Amino acid sequence: MKEPLRKVWLDPIEYGLVVKALHRFRADLLNEDCPTEDVDDLLIKIIDTPVKNRSVELEAR
Repeated sequence: MKEPLRKVWLDPIEYGLVVKALHRFRADLLNEDCPTEDVDDLLIKIIDTPVKNRSVELEAR
């Protein structure tokens, strides 16, 4: 069974907090000599997420 996908709307401040938190978590893992591949993949996914105009999305519903 496929796991459900989730869509989250973030304003620019929330987006920045998520990116900074993941970056800090990655830095902590590096300092502890732990693998960072999963965090790297998630960070890239968050950074590469396309920006959509929310008002257009709400009108389509």
